[in-house]
Amino acid sequence: MNVTVMKKGWCNPISVTVLLVLVVVSAVLHTLGVINDLALVFLLLLSVLIAASIRIADQWERAVVLRMGKFCGLKGPGPFMIVPIIDSVSTYIDQRVRVSAFKAEQTLTKDTVPVNVDAVVYWTVWDVEKAALEVQEYQTAIEHIAQTGLRDTIGKHELSDLLQERDKIAEDLQQVLDRNTNPWGITCQTVGIKDIAIPQALAEAMSKEAQAERERRARVILGTAETEIAEKFAQASRQYTDNPVALHLRGMNMLFEGLKEKGSMVIVPSSALETMNLGAMSGLVSLAKGNEK
Repeated sequence: MNVTVMKKGWCNPISVTVLLVLVVVSAVLHTLGVINDLALVFLLLLSVLIAASIRIADQWERAVVLRMGKFCGLKGPGPFMIVPIIDSVSTYIDQRVRVSAFKAEQTLTKDTVPVNVDAVVYWTVWDVEKAALEVQEYQTAIEHIAQTGLRDTIGKHELSDLLQERDKIAEDLQQVLDRNTNPWGITCQTVGIKDIAIPQALAEAMSKEAQAERERRARVILGTAETEIAEKFAQASRQYTDNPVALHLRGMNMLFEGLKEKGSMVIVPSSALETMNLGAMSGLVSLAKGNEK
């Protein structure tokens, strides 16, 4: 912090070096008798004034220079000079993209649900003159406007909208910030919603509701499947009614599928055997197996 203050004030590396060089030269001239004491004092004062007129601004900064309290211009980046005593550097404004975090605690949504919302805004100063002359502390003002705008946005939306449409809400909030900060020479590039916290009891209730909704959908899908199966069976029954041979073949196939497994036992009603004329056939099969043994 001390290094930054020295660099931004008159006591920067360049001014200190210039001051030392001028003081040494003045001392050498006085030692050699080239100048007298009065000239030495004058040179020392002149050296201090020259050193105090040298300032430095970083590449991403602009220095706001005031002359007798009035705006004179912008200086930087790099080293620049001002008129000592008459000119002064009011502030150095950073033109890089900066991030400000803000939050809205216990804010009611449109459906009266208290939520805590954390968000961030990315902003930058595009007009240094306006930022220096139009607002005193623009960073604090941006944070307050962002917080107020976030509360207003939350109050206009229901909880489901907040949870499902974060991008749209962030876009609306960005437009609100731009309307307020553009006259200051500041633009808000992006607004991001980091987190939306809801009460624990409400979260548990929403979880139960979601689970119940999933069970309802599962039951609906199962019922739909049963309906489709019933429709297929109805279509098959109409086909078998008009074609008894196909019905007999189907019954024989089902009986064969049940008997081909080793160790399996199939119980078939006698009425079904008589209807499909399978009793005699089963006896012939048993007789054939007995003859083989």
